[in-house]
Order: sequence, then C-alpha cells, then structure tokens
Amino acid sequence: VPEFGDWYGRQMYIQGNPFYEHHVKTYGHPSDFGFIDFIDMWKGEHWDPDALLDLYQAAGARYIMVMANHHDNLDLFDSRHHAWNSTRVGPKRDIVGTVEEKVRERGLRFAVSNHAAHAWHWWQTAYGYDAEGPKKGVRYDAYGLTTADGAGKGWEGLDPQELYVGPSLVPPDGIDSIAEMNAWHDARDGQWIETPPPNDPAFVRSWELRQRDLVDRYKPDMVYFDNYGLPLGQSGLDATAYFYNASLAWRGEMPVVNGKRLDERQRQGVTDTVERGFSDALRPEPWQTDTCIGDWHYNRARYTSHYYVPGKSVVQRLVDTVSKNGNLMLSVPLRGDGTIDSDERQILTDIAAWMKVGSEGIFESRPWTIYGEGPTQVGGGMHGESGGVRWTAQDIRFTTKGDVLYAY
Repeated sequence: VPEFGDWYGRQMYIQGNPFYEHHVKTYGHPSDFGFIDFIDMWKGEHWDPDALLDLYQAAGARYIMVMANHHDNLDLFDSRHHAWNSTRVGPKRDIVGTVEEKVRERGLRFAVSNHAAHAWHWWQTAYGYDAEGPKKGVRYDAYGLTTADGAGKGWEGLDPQELYVGPSLVPPDGIDSIAEMNAWHDARDGQWIETPPPNDPAFVRSWELRQRDLVDRYKPDMVYFDNYGLPLGQSGLDATAYFYNASLAWRGEMPVVNGKRLDERQRQGVTDTVERGFSDALRPEPWQTDTCIGDWHYNRARYTSHYYVPGKSVVQRLVDTVSKNGNLMLSVPLRGDGTIDSDERQILTDIAAWMKVGSEGIFESRPWTIYGEGPTQVGGGMHGESGGVRWTAQDIRFTTKGDVLYAY
C-alpha cells in the first residue's frame, strides 16, 4: 500500500531510516499508525489475474509463483491455522487459490513461496521506540496492541500479537541514541536467522501447520523457501518431506523445493536458487535464479524515475541462465490496487516480442558442453547483479534441443 519498496513493515519502525522518515511524514508516528493499519487500506480492487496471466504467458512464463506470505506474517490464502489471512482482512480474497485455479486452467505449473519463518525476529522493531526526539521513549504500536483495539476496524476480533508474533527481542528502556538503538537491533533481530526462536515453540508449530495446509489445499508443483537451506531446523525438514511424499501421492511425481545457499549435500534433495544473482559456471544439476525488474515490493519511485530493468536485460539474463542449466523466475511487482504500471507492461511486451523469435532454443532445451564464449564474465552467487552486466556482441550463449545447437 505505501508503494515505497522492500521491507517497509520492518524499516518503518527504525528511527533514522528513510522508511521511518517517509512513514512519519506521510502517515504519522508508528505508535499511532502502524503496519496493521495498512491492512485495512489494502483492497486490491483492480486486480485482474486473467489479464496479468495473459501478459506473463505471452512473455514466456511456463510456471507461475504466487507469494503465500512474507516476513510480515500475513497469509495470502484461506489458512486454517492463521487468522491473519487475506480472506478475513484486506482484500477478503483467497489470492493463492484464485491464482492456482487460473494457472491450472492454462496448463501451466503452479508454485508458491513461503517467507514467514523469519517473522519472529523481523517484526521485533515494531516493539521498539524512538531513542531521540519529541516521541522519545514512546513504544510503537505492536508493544501495546490487544484484540480489544480492533473494535470497529477490519481486524475486529483478531489478536494483533498473532500478526506481530509477540515480543521476544524487545529493546530495553533507556536507549537514548538512534545509533545505539539501531546497533541493538542489528546485533539481535537484524540477523538473517534460520534457527527456530529459542523460547517460542508455538511459532514453529504454527509455521509448519500453515505450510502443510498450504500444500494440501493448493497442491503446488514447487515451493520456494526464502531461507538459507530449509527453515526452522527439523520443522523445515519435516515440512519438505511431507510435501515430497504428498505430491507423489497426488500426482505420482516429485515436486520442486527451492532453498538458497545450499551446499553440495543439500543440493541432492533441494533445488538451489540464487536470489538476484548469476551462476559463473554450467551447473550439473538444475537450478534457478530469482530476480525482479524493480524492488520486490512495488516502489512508486521506480515508475516516476523510469528506473526498471529493461526487457533487453531480462532476455540477456534469461539466455545466460538457461545456457548454464538454470531457470529464470522473474517478479513484476504489483501496486496495492492489484495493477502493474505502464512501464512494467511495456517491459513484458518487449520480452514477449523477443519470445516470438528466440524462444525455440529456450524451452525444453538442454545445455551444451560449454555454456558460451566471449569476454564478459559474471560473478556467481546471491545479490551479485547490483552492478549490472554489460554484454557485448562477442558474448555468445549456447543451448541445445535434439540435434540442434542454438547460439544467442
């Protein structure tokens, strides 16, 4: 809803952060207007999944992934085990279920992503306070909200602590500088923590129940975990094993599970995904890169400054990835009303135009003995795309299909 980019929910509670400054200026202090208040504003009133799928499919999409939840802990499906979901608040729609139905009608593969394992530490900034200024010491909304505060609001009857996960790493009173407060968070809840919360086994049980419910209801072909390895220790292993066995029972085939920064042993059972990065080699096993033409969450400034990744760069990225035995999963962020902007639409149109000419050597292809040739070398690993890649006419990538060799 704020259309200000990634991780807004966490960063709006960090004094001195540009997200905090924007929030205070636009909506008010986070003790008075918190993330929970955006949920009532989120309607998705112009969301047209059929029209969007037409664009995605023309641009070459063979599988569609929908986010089931993010670090904000809001489920976007009809969850049996989590009251904070999109059928009860916000747009009052089963977003995952709607997309699943329409994707299946088109004969495409269906995937879901789960990011909620990090909610327990990600949300702890919402329990903090300003260390300086006129609101010094005033706790942010999550610290004191109860079910009673929802009277007359869209979340009436729900427990806000279930959304914000509850206080586990709460900064103590008496921190009196922004730098000290930020250092406190960075050293504790600001880490990318993959282990279960030490004193909250109920969170882990809830996460696994929600994940099992997600795959039981919508039977995806792929699950993407936003985690290094699998989430939450044994619970992540159990959820993955459950999905593998359930899929064999449903359709007689193994599904795909994605994890990040996998070691050689982990890659035997989970498919490696490289977030916003490249591979520097032709890999023996299939892999995936996931990236976005802008910010993962819609940022209006990308549109007003026309600062998206152009279609040409997306195609170059696709060809490099496929030549190295990988898939490209591309995100096109939506506005809070469910639409994409005109720049995003043009990028998809440009990709679709290339697909009419160049897709033969992409789909159902296999890598050749070498991935390519040319002077430009890309570094491998996560988050390696920020500097961009300047390809030249001498950079060539190879794929094969049957007895045909394709050179791009």
